[in-house]
Amino acid sequence: MKATRRNWLGQAAALGSGVLLAGWQWPALAQGNYPARPIRMVVPYPAGGGTDTIARMIGQRLTEAWGQPVVVDNKPGASGMLGNDIVAKAPPDGYTVLLGITAMIQSPGLYKRIPYDVTRDFAPVSLIARSSDLFVVPNRVPANTLAEFVALAKSGKLSYGSYGNGTSSHLHGELLKMQAGLELTHIPYKGAAPLMSDVLGGQVDSAFVDVTSANSHLNSGKFRILAITGTQRYKSLAAVPTFAEAGFAGFEPSGWFSVFLPANTPRDVVNRLSTEIGRIVRLPEVSQKLSAMGLQPVGSSSEELAALVATDTPKWARIVRDAHIQLD
Repeated sequence: MKATRRNWLGQAAALGSGVLLAGWQWPALAQGNYPARPIRMVVPYPAGGGTDTIARMIGQRLTEAWGQPVVVDNKPGASGMLGNDIVAKAPPDGYTVLLGITAMIQSPGLYKRIPYDVTRDFAPVSLIARSSDLFVVPNRVPANTLAEFVALAKSGKLSYGSYGNGTSSHLHGELLKMQAGLELTHIPYKGAAPLMSDVLGGQVDSAFVDVTSANSHLNSGKFRILAITGTQRYKSLAAVPTFAEAGFAGFEPSGWFSVFLPANTPRDVVNRLSTEIGRIVRLPEVSQKLSAMGLQPVGSSSEELAALVATDTPKWARIVRDAHIQLD
């Protein structure tokens, strides 16, 4: 089931204007006493990772603000689809919340079957933060710019590492191969930690790593950053150009951490949760913690998140299609 840009934009418009679209019907009953009982926040990844850390940070402050416990429930499995599916099929009452990441909108292009429809089964709530991937090389690789790396790769066979098949770092690597006409050998790792370890040790020629994972190693002197994905440079990495600035378009879609509810959740519940999460993200201590993780704090409205998903979904689908990536 493939999400479409038109559907998401339509949903964003509906949220903004109050127009009710098919598949996006809000129960008329107002939920003025929300929340009246504990909230379950599903994290579709293991405890201890970045998604889990953000969920607990937001959940703690929601508990403090509303006086109702927010219980983080880690449900890893099937590249995040297990946890996503739990929320997609939960009652649309605001008491089952999803802390989702970009993989949500990448999966429809990667897998033949997923147990839910990203467009139809979720109500966007708020974009918490954006993330970007860094293209890095260990110091032993004699390239100081992306152009120098491309020239080097064309003169000999090199490798690039990713967090695993179907991840953003994999998709970015395949996009670079296509655009630059390279024959880079893809080495999929089982997550960020082993990949970063091999970058630091020089066992892989290049890699796409997210800013969060690279953050604590920036001063190690063991690797160089040649470019960053997304539409703008990071303030903390102001000297690092975007791929577009380095002459490569198509790397604009960035990663994100966002909150979703089941579709058909009453609009006043969506709005209340969205407003509160936006306030929490803008708290100085929360914003500083997210920035320290290598993220760009946002705290958007539900309409803004819906528009972002509508824009980025077809971009990821195009990368997957052009790179001929298909996972079981």
